[in-house]
Amino acid sequence: MADYSIIQKDFYRESGKWLSTFQIWKKCINPNLHFVYILRKAQKYQKTPLLNIFWRIVLRHYQIKYGFQIYPETQIGEGFYLGHFGSLVINPKTVIGKNCNIAHGVTIGQQNRGKNEGYPVIGDEVWIGTNAVIVGNITIGNDVLIVPNSYVNFDVPSGSVVIGNPAKIIPTADATKDYINRKV
Repeated sequence: MADYSIIQKDFYRESGKWLSTFQIWKKCINPNLHFVYILRKAQKYQKTPLLNIFWRIVLRHYQIKYGFQIYPETQIGEGFYLGHFGSLVINPKTVIGKNCNIAHGVTIGQQNRGKNEGYPVIGDEVWIGTNAVIVGNITIGNDVLIVPNSYVNFDVPSGSVVIGNPAKIIPTADATKDYINRKV
């Protein structure tokens, strides 16, 4: 699996197949995959002046078109999966692990004051449901399922389900089983 590009690994999460460059381009009719493709290109060429400018302009166009506010500076592990397009905000200083699923309407942002001032760090194999909000200098562990409409502004241990507003943690073995498929 190490020979595959990060884009191939992201696209594998959707199809369960290792795709060629041409097959990836064909899949870009899907807005979610199209955006991830452009985001990864913008990330890849951050240190190449001309290509950086080109991919940032293209990324900005598709941020507006599809409603995803994710920047190249955001550290995102391989196997990134966006469930639906539209209305998604991720602060560029956020760190996201591998094999993470994020649904539409999610906000992952900074907290500007208080004990959790800062940005979230999200572990591997985290599933974030529709309209969830994750804010502050907090750590979300591995294998965590955040239920739709949850508000999370505290650390969450690995192997948990988070539900509600105010959110509650429910320790759960295999919390994301059958939610995160085709892991890389």
